[in-house]
Order: sequence, then C-alpha cells, then structure tokens
Amino acid sequence: MRLLVSPSSIEEARSALAADIIDVKKPSEGSLGANFPWVIRGIKEIAEKPVSAAIGDFDYKPGGAALAAYGAACAGADYIKVGLMFDGRDKAYELSKAVVKAVKDEFPEKTVVIAAYSDYERLGTISPFVAAEAAADAGADVAMIDTGRKDGRSTFSFMDADTLATFTEKNRQNGLGTALAGSLKFEDLTTLKTIDPEIIGVRGMVCGGNRNDAIRPELVEKALAMIR
Repeated sequence: MRLLVSPSSIEEARSALAADIIDVKKPSEGSLGANFPWVIRGIKEIAEKPVSAAIGDFDYKPGGAALAAYGAACAGADYIKVGLMFDGRDKAYELSKAVVKAVKDEFPEKTVVIAAYSDYERLGTISPFVAAEAAADAGADVAMIDTGRKDGRSTFSFMDADTLATFTEKNRQNGLGTALAGSLKFEDLTTLKTIDPEIIGVRGMVCGGNRNDAIRPELVEKALAMIR
C-alpha cells in the first residue's frame, strides 16, 4: 500500500516528499481540482518519485477531459487522474476511453486513474463500481474512490469497509489497481490495511485535520510509519 499526498503548490510539495506519490491538485477548485501545468512541472523537478496530477471533477465533456489529460501528461505527470462528476454508464465509458487514448497513445508508460465518489448518491453521480467497469473497459490502470463534497465526512461515512474491500477485489479481478481517498483519518489506517488497496490518498490527514491548512512533514512520516 502506497501513500499519495496532495500538495497544492511547489513549496508545499517540499513538505510531502517522503510520500510514495506526490499528487498535484488545486483544492480550491474541487475534490480533484486541476492545478497549473507549470506547478506539475515544478513539482516533478523536485520529486524523486512518481508525480500524480488531478485534471478536474469533470462533467460529461470527453473532449475537454482528453485534452486536459494530455496536457497533464505533457507537463510531466506520471499518474493522470480524472473524476467522473456525472451519471450515466455509456457516458462514463466514452469519457474514460477518451482520457486513456489521449494519454496512452503517446505515453503508454503513464498511469491513468478513473475516479468516482463515495458520496455519489447525494451528488447524483455515477457509482464507483460502474466507473471501475468503465475504467477496466477503457484500459485504464487504477479505479479510485474519493469524496466529491469536502465537508469533513469521509469515504467511510458513505461506504463501509466490506463494500470497499469488495470494490478493491473486483478491481484486481479486472486488472485494475485501487486508490482510496476522501477525508481519511489516522484512525482509518488500520481498516485500510485490511482492505489493502494499492494506494491511499490523503491531504487533510497530514494537514492536521483541515485540508485548507499546510501539509506537515511529521504527519506525512506518521502516516507512512502506520501503513508500513
């Protein structure tokens, strides 16, 4: 299980360099808000490990998502992550295929992450299980669950451990890795170890509980120690 930490700037990324994956996003623009390409590039220059980039919580705009994914890949991101902020199986399949093609045609070594939201029922968006099916069909690498609305409620408020374990196992059967995120807390780490996703994604946890505060290096180290 690898720890992904999401700084919002090049300077903040310096506090997250102990993490396994450095995830570039802009929290002020949403759960998976996209940051600037020069920020992706700058963090890539200082991180001696994989860099992930969120490209946004997308509504049904396959062309826009494909272009954003291609831009993130060109900026140096090793993982390109898109959120499906809409409903509809066919739409999810189409957008996922567009994002995978945009990245993999030129950068086959890069990792594409298709994300949906644990609180999908209150958002009126697609189920993570259906999004994962779309990810597998499109040839993506990882299916992810996050929270779409950042109000302090965690993924465990909407999906219990058994459901998340089933999600993780189904993904393995379909050749996908799993990433779990969404206002996770230190006390969730023991349960997450039993679920055993490939990646857990955090920000608020390593900011002292408030995702709008700065990342604290000692909390990144604490999270790493707990999952090792």
